[in-house]
Amino acid sequence: MTDVMPSLLRTMDATWDQLAARLVGLGDEEYRWEPVAGMWSVRQVRDGWAVDFEKPDPVLAPATTIAWRMWHIAVDCLDGYSQRAFAAGGTGLEATAWVGTATEAVAACERAWSTFREGVAGVADLFAELGDGWGPYATSTYLDLALHAHREVTHHAAEIGVLRDLYRVADGAG
Repeated sequence: MTDVMPSLLRTMDATWDQLAARLVGLGDEEYRWEPVAGMWSVRQVRDGWAVDFEKPDPVLAPATTIAWRMWHIAVDCLDGYSQRAFAAGGTGLEATAWVGTATEAVAACERAWSTFREGVAGVADLFAELGDGWGPYATSTYLDLALHAHREVTHHAAEIGVLRDLYRVADGAG
């Protein structure tokens, strides 16, 4: 059987590199920019910062800010998967906790990515099942998990890119 790990890691790295490039120069105002009313974002709370969130997701979930999307990538997805699959987390944050500045968010996303990527790279058998602790995904493989995480990063990175483009032209500076 052909080893798919090198191809998987190259693809994951290329996607992450694209997102990292799009995050260069992200400022705090743009990070929390809400171009429409009712967006989910990150808000200051008594002990720090937290994202807007409801479980289960509303049937028509609100639009989300760059801040919210970065939390979703780092904490909800990558850290959540890393903690369950590899007993490691990159941000030290859980649930709806997040950070208030763009600089902190970029650093936290990078840590979450590095932790998840290292976990995937260390898997001896990508075709091994995740196991009972994964509920309905118990028979999914580590490869399935890596591909799902890759899809999440790709999807939300594209949305972040669109929001950055809209922010750039919103004042007519084009």
